[in-house]
Amino acid sequence: MKKWQYPISAIAVLALFSACGPDREGVLEELETEPATEENKPESLHIWVNDDERELVAYREIGDNFEEETGIEVRITPFGMGDQLEAMSLDAPAGGGPDLFYQPNDMVGSITLQGLAADIELTPEQEAGYLEGTLDALTYEGELAGVPAAVETYALFYNTDILSEPPTTIEELEAIGEEYTNAGTNEFGFLLESKEMYFAYPFYDAYGGYIFAEDGGDYDTLDLGLANDGAVEGGEVLQRFHQEGYLPQNLNADILNGLFLDGSVGAVFSGPWNIAEYGENLGDSLKTAPLPTVNGNPMRSLGGVKAWMVNGYSDHISWATELAVFMTNDESAQIFFEHKREIPARAEVNLDDELYEGFQEQLEHAYFMPNVPEVSAVWGPMGDANVFISQGHDVREVLEETVELINDEIQIMGAGRE
Repeated sequence: MKKWQYPISAIAVLALFSACGPDREGVLEELETEPATEENKPESLHIWVNDDERELVAYREIGDNFEEETGIEVRITPFGMGDQLEAMSLDAPAGGGPDLFYQPNDMVGSITLQGLAADIELTPEQEAGYLEGTLDALTYEGELAGVPAAVETYALFYNTDILSEPPTTIEELEAIGEEYTNAGTNEFGFLLESKEMYFAYPFYDAYGGYIFAEDGGDYDTLDLGLANDGAVEGGEVLQRFHQEGYLPQNLNADILNGLFLDGSVGAVFSGPWNIAEYGENLGDSLKTAPLPTVNGNPMRSLGGVKAWMVNGYSDHISWATELAVFMTNDESAQIFFEHKREIPARAEVNLDDELYEGFQEQLEHAYFMPNVPEVSAVWGPMGDANVFISQGHDVREVLEETVELINDEIQIMGAGRE
């Protein structure tokens, strides 16, 4: 799985963060609300950029453009996205940290509860141009916590030396598994990391399962749909794929990638982070497509949004917001894509590679991961559940026990915030 998700830490740690974080209302009252003007323009703004050379090159160019336009220097510190939140929780309240930091949307709830990100107010003109759903994915309790920079989901890669056309329905996917799978020679019609909830989610969702019930953009974290009849049916489909031998046990990303690169697999569920390596090895035989349909409806993949967030303790909140908007406008997004090759969160960017087309189409059906802190209680238990299901255990019993475990962990998190 792509390291979009953070490793799941102990629920008690998450609860402690929520319980011991600064008072949300108190922090908000102290936030700078005046607009960015010449009078309050800083000499420089400090940003943490994910420690990736391609991103650093992109944002150095974008930062230079911002300085040329505004006269404000953009100071960049390379800082791994996965390490930023812990550092922010320690440094920001003491007056440290950057003006802007970079995080995925599923961390928004935790970040907001700690008071680390300022609420962002964008004009209608500034909001225009971001991909549909990205601003909502970054909104928590009615407040926007970040400016969308990049989006990500998975789709189908397929090898035209094996499959002339991609499977467009779940029935066609299963038929490919039946026709091309020979486990004895490590040949498979299709593969996906079914033990990872990130990749298994479309099967639960397609038949009526869900993570949390939603109402008007709000999540009911006490209403989990991971053991309802639809989720059970989706789990049974995955179990059948294992029982028929289409999906091997203990499949991980390294094994999946190796088999696909060797030309031993017709199609794989994977993400755009593999475009470069797959393309280099498979050349013109590599194509992409959206996930197949179930009962005539497109399968919904899980998606994520990476965003620039304004340090709630910054002395330059208004100008930091201006920088975040500048770094994610159409021109900057094009620069970002040309260097990083990640899909920007803008509708008018030219992705000059047909291999991105399958992902762009799948993004229209992606479900951006819930941004409430309680979602962290889902991934680990559901990953374990997927393993038990693949081993032939009763699907309903496994999912019902798993939902009980998730609910228990959510209760602990809630107690930690009281």
